[in-house]
Amino acid sequence: MDNSIVGVIMAGGSGERFWPISRRMRPKQLLYLTSEKEMMLEEAVNRLLPLIPKEQIFIATGAHLLESVRKSITNIPPENILGEPAQRNTAGCLAFAVAHILARFGEAAKDMLMSVVTADHLIGDADRFRDSMSAALRFSQEENALLTIGVQPTRPETGYGYIEITNLNQPLSDFQGIPIYNVNRFLEKPSLEDAEIYQASRFYYWNSGMFFWRISTMLNGFKKHMPDHAQGIEGLSELIKTNPGAEDEISNLFDSLPSISIDYGLMEKADNVYVALGDFRWDDVGSWDSLCRFLPRDEKRNASVGDPVMIDCKNIMVYNEPGVDKMAICVIGMENVLVVTSEDGVLVCPKDRAQDVRKAVAEMKKRNLGQL
Repeated sequence: MDNSIVGVIMAGGSGERFWPISRRMRPKQLLYLTSEKEMMLEEAVNRLLPLIPKEQIFIATGAHLLESVRKSITNIPPENILGEPAQRNTAGCLAFAVAHILARFGEAAKDMLMSVVTADHLIGDADRFRDSMSAALRFSQEENALLTIGVQPTRPETGYGYIEITNLNQPLSDFQGIPIYNVNRFLEKPSLEDAEIYQASRFYYWNSGMFFWRISTMLNGFKKHMPDHAQGIEGLSELIKTNPGAEDEISNLFDSLPSISIDYGLMEKADNVYVALGDFRWDDVGSWDSLCRFLPRDEKRNASVGDPVMIDCKNIMVYNEPGVDKMAICVIGMENVLVVTSEDGVLVCPKDRAQDVRKAVAEMKKRNLGQL
């Protein structure tokens, strides 16, 4: 383990697209979606522990989830689980976490390296992920660089951002077989036609949304490109250090920060941004249709959890959270649909409408339904 590294896990998502399993007080990061033995947040923590001491791993989540996360994640000190008082996107999340790190470690924190990961990614090879992480941290230390990890596309995905690199045959570094390149540009979610072009090219990679830098390098980037956040970090760290009980003052200061992603606010503007190419399996588990890619399938490409009955079905997913002893589910003659049941909710929709589960949740909120 390296005492010069801190880890931050962003775990503030609401997971609305995984309703009816995901709820406000139990979002997807606290669910057993990609593993039968570990919640998604547990998986994220355990991927970092071989490299970072548990005392230096921080989890940033919503204030309303603070106690739930502290009860669920017992191998991280409870004071390292931080409750954001409001939603201020990923830049706000990282400003809040860095303010706590500065308050905890003082000026020495600025020389520490920082790994930023999320709580809702599937990573297929934890050892190889740590190799990529080590390569990115090493480069960020030597070059005062801001890095992310890019992953080779395995399909023409229209729901992810992409990174375009330059000088493919001339990596700037190749530590442990992990090449690092200049970032030419970041590209937002493409059309299917563009996504097919990106997949066929060796110059485009999925933007994993993970970040690696020296804290001082991040702070300098904030001062140049995000001055409101830079000032907010200074004010928050001072308050947390000298008056941690001033929750209203901390909340008001945090609430005043602009809501913007770290990609828009910093990574797309800075000139010291690089990408380490990860060769491990990676996917953003963002909705029910994405989960289908990870579950075992039968000869008709049907995936199931909870032992449902499926007759004459093709390419469907049935997720029975209560299990067959509590609920029997039968699906007949269906194709390309999702069927998900919890103890008090049922979702049925075409696979290609999985993103619209958020619309259903929004409508339930309007009706003040309790199953949220």
